[in-house]
Amino acid sequence: MGQVAFDTLQASEELQTAGLTSQQAKAISLVVRRSHEVADVATKADIADVKRDIADVRKDLSAEITNVRKDMEIVRKDLQLEMSGIRAEQKLIRWMLGAGILGILSLVVKAFLMPAL
Repeated sequence: MGQVAFDTLQASEELQTAGLTSQQAKAISLVVRRSHEVADVATKADIADVKRDIADVRKDLSAEITNVRKDMEIVRKDLQLEMSGIRAEQKLIRWMLGAGILGILSLVVKAFLMPAL
C-alpha cells in the first residue's frame, strides 16, 4: 500500500504559527508522521492498481474460457465423427449376424425338414 504524504516541516511551522514552541511542534509533527507510517492505508493509486489488476484477470479468464470452449467444440466434433464410425460398424455387424443366423437356419431346415419331405 502507498504511504500518505505528510510534510513534517510544514506541519511544524503551522503549529509554531499557532503558538506552540518549536520543540512541541516538532514532537507533534513526528508523532503524526509515525502514525501515518504504521497505518496501512490504501491510496487512490493503490485502488486504481487493484482495479486494473482485476480487469486484467477478467480479461485473461475470458480469453481462457474462450479457448476452453473452442477446445470443447473440437473434442465434440471428434467424438461425433468417432461415434458415426462406430455406428457404421454396428450396422455392418448386425447385417453379418443376420446373414449368419439365416445361413444356420437354412442348414437346420435342410438337415431336418428336407429329408422328411
